Amino acid sequence: MDFIKGINFAPFAPRGVLSSPAALESLDCLLREMRPNTVILTPAGVQKNAQSETIDFTSESTMADEELLALIRRIHARNVRVILKPTVNCLDGTWRAHIHFFDNDVPGEPQWGNWFSSYMAFQAHYARIAEREGCEMFIPGCEMVMSERREKEWRALIAGLRTVYSGPIAYNCDKYQEDQVRWWDCVDVIASSGYYPLDSWETQLDRIERVVRRYDKPFFFAELGCMATQGSSLRPNDWTLAGGHAPQEQAAWYRAMFSSALKRDWVRGFAFWDWSAAAFTKPDRGYNLRGTPALSLIRQAYHSLSDEEGGSPCRSSMTSSAAAFI
Repeated sequence: MDFIKGINFAPFAPRGVLSSPAALESLDCLLREMRPNTVILTPAGVQKNAQSETIDFTSESTMADEELLALIRRIHARNVRVILKPTVNCLDGTWRAHIHFFDNDVPGEPQWGNWFSSYMAFQAHYARIAEREGCEMFIPGCEMVMSERREKEWRALIAGLRTVYSGPIAYNCDKYQEDQVRWWDCVDVIASSGYYPLDSWETQLDRIERVVRRYDKPFFFAELGCMATQGSSLRPNDWTLAGGHAPQEQAAWYRAMFSSALKRDWVRGFAFWDWSAAAFTKPDRGYNLRGTPALSLIRQAYHSLSDEEGGSPCRSSMTSSAAAFI
């Protein structure tokens, strides 16, 4: 697998956002300033709460197909790869990791079979778009922790998607879950969300490496990042932190991550979270990388790393450069 120098652009954008002048300007700025070779686009499906059986991808909460198609074509025209990662969210704010039902069907209660049927319709819709537009990878799930134990259903879903999409299929597990998924053998690529504390990267990479070696699959981080908020370097997954603006702490997290991850030849890339579609005014306290010191480090890394498989020729020099940054 070619090394992924990626970014998540405008995740979960509602209808109308991606066709706006601000979004198109932001995308062009991203491609110019970061120079990624891959952009992940994330259409949102929505369900009312964690026990709803029906996923809607036709409402105002979801980007229009026409917007998505135009964006894919705009990115491909710049010789940049596109990964589609349709992701379900709960309208009541419950994190998707908590979507779950009784293990055994109970009459009158929501059931896994109904939910997976709706989830398949959601994923297949975008898999067909990915196939038609030549998207380079498809990721039919992100951080679905409580559902991952439904191995039979996930295997059936991935098998079904292979009938409509011919490219590589990955799954994006949540942080700390890489060694909990039991069906990695049925996907082509292992991916995870690398929101790990600044001081634990070596320990977590040791753990993930055992999974990668066991299944002998390519691996990359389909999400990872740190907010420019005081305290985020030790709790990078916590978007509720209310500390002060801390761009240097954010950059230090990226430096530590690169220093550890670039020593591992099995890490085949990164897709950072994230780059907003909104008009830029000034850097904020969130994950958005535009205008931050961390962006300079990412740009330096992406420039130094090869697009060849594994990106290994430049790893040692990049690690050295990262250590000198800021």
